[in-house]
Amino acid sequence: MRLNMYRLLWEDQFKINGKPDDRIWDIQKGGQGFGNNEDQYYTDHLENVYVKDGMLHIVGLKEEYEHRHYTSGKLVTYKKQHIKYGKLEVEAKLPAGNGTWPAIWLLGENIKRVGWPLCGEIDVMEHVGKNHGHVHFSLHSDTYNHKLCNHPTYVIENQRVTDEFHTYGIEWQEQQITFTFDHEKVITFKKEIGDTDREWPFDQPFYLILNLAIGGNWGGVIDDTIFPVEFLIKSVKVFERVDSND
Repeated sequence: MRLNMYRLLWEDQFKINGKPDDRIWDIQKGGQGFGNNEDQYYTDHLENVYVKDGMLHIVGLKEEYEHRHYTSGKLVTYKKQHIKYGKLEVEAKLPAGNGTWPAIWLLGENIKRVGWPLCGEIDVMEHVGKNHGHVHFSLHSDTYNHKLCNHPTYVIENQRVTDEFHTYGIEWQEQQITFTFDHEKVITFKKEIGDTDREWPFDQPFYLILNLAIGGNWGGVIDDTIFPVEFLIKSVKVFERVDSND
């Protein structure tokens, strides 16, 4: 019988206080709305992104910065660490409150050449505060994406995601991607016969993104009384698959 075994490929346990490990992460800056009319400005300030007490802290603040009224943080592994097939696990506690929009997601490394959505997008976890406890798992491609309202997506409800740490993950194979919550399989989306890269671009390296958006098209109306808010991450682990016969 063929078994899917996994071997740790890379990880971050956030053990060193201060800035995140720059061998793994870039801290992105900007406040252009990112296609969703988001209200935050992403900075590289220690108030918005830092490691302390064995955790990555991504902090949303109510403050004036450039042309925005909120600041937050966004980390990416672009051109530093990538994922292609295997398994990803991120242990995190989500912020609460209307206007919060934390996400754990992946984009194709070819995005600068082909653009979105042809590069593909894997949403390992999205949570909007106005729908507390509803966790979304989604795929986006050129043919199926949220702008066309036809993308593969699934929602679970857990009212403790803002009070406790939970593990969000994917098990990614050539023909399918399975989303997991606390190591339990939740939903599997499969490649269909005849799919091209317009339908299934998930056969190339992707990079990881951790961010806390504020407001925007989906985040909605912001409750200014909630700030500061924190998106906390204890660990990020990426495994490669090692097939074996038993």
